[in-house]
Amino acid sequence: MAVKIYKPITPGMRGMTGYTFEEITKSKPERSLITFRKQNSGRNNYGRVTVRHRGGGARRFIRTIDFKRDKIGVPAVVNAIEYDPNRTARIALLFYKDGEKRYILAPLGLKPGDTVVSGPNADIRTGNAMPIANIPVGSTIHNIELKPGKGGQMVRSAGVSAQLLAKEGKYAQVRLPSGEVRMVLQTCYATIGQLGNVDHGNIKLGKAGRKRYLGIRPTVRGTAMSPRDHPHGGGEGRQPVGMPGPKTPWGKPALGYKTRRNKTSDRLIVRRRNAKSGR
Repeated sequence: MAVKIYKPITPGMRGMTGYTFEEITKSKPERSLITFRKQNSGRNNYGRVTVRHRGGGARRFIRTIDFKRDKIGVPAVVNAIEYDPNRTARIALLFYKDGEKRYILAPLGLKPGDTVVSGPNADIRTGNAMPIANIPVGSTIHNIELKPGKGGQMVRSAGVSAQLLAKEGKYAQVRLPSGEVRMVLQTCYATIGQLGNVDHGNIKLGKAGRKRYLGIRPTVRGTAMSPRDHPHGGGEGRQPVGMPGPKTPWGKPALGYKTRRNKTSDRLIVRRRNAKSGR
């Protein structure tokens, strides 16, 4: 995929870049695989804001993605590569031999007409899914399960991939895109290949409006607030933070503060992505 540069006929288009969509082969989604998206705007089940700066955005439907790849041994033909407004990666529409249709994350190099299959006996080929025990060491993988049968939860963004480093006992060591190395059960499924849309990181939104289309509202700097609204606020003119380290609006440390509280998963991490801060 190439990056499209716009001619600056308006101030907002100066420096703006976008997708060429040359890999997209179908413009409208499969009706049987879409559901209505309820807008929660960062609120929990009590209606309270738990994630700030969310709201608005373009209307869109949820595409039901098959993260489990649980149609074992049934071959499927790639019918189309589609755009999904809910994620950075592209999705592929599969027509299975038994007549069922499903969406999967589209890896780099997968084209309409290709055949993919999932199961322990699948070939080592882009788009095929199988247990990690059946994947050769050194392979590039994505859509990795954390628990067998739960569906892929790791490595699902545009252009990313993980590498299978080693196998020992019932666990395998996988290096994730962040640089973290962790152990994953060899019975967990993963998909061969790197995810497509590799130029996603080179896209420049160019104007505030494109951020609003994504459902992201403006963020106000703490230094621009009053002292009652933020620890960084107040003062005549611009002031430094004036305290030991920057703070969140609620007075908690904002940098270098350990927020991870997952003792169950800690023992599976071989090397952290950020050993200095320990986050």
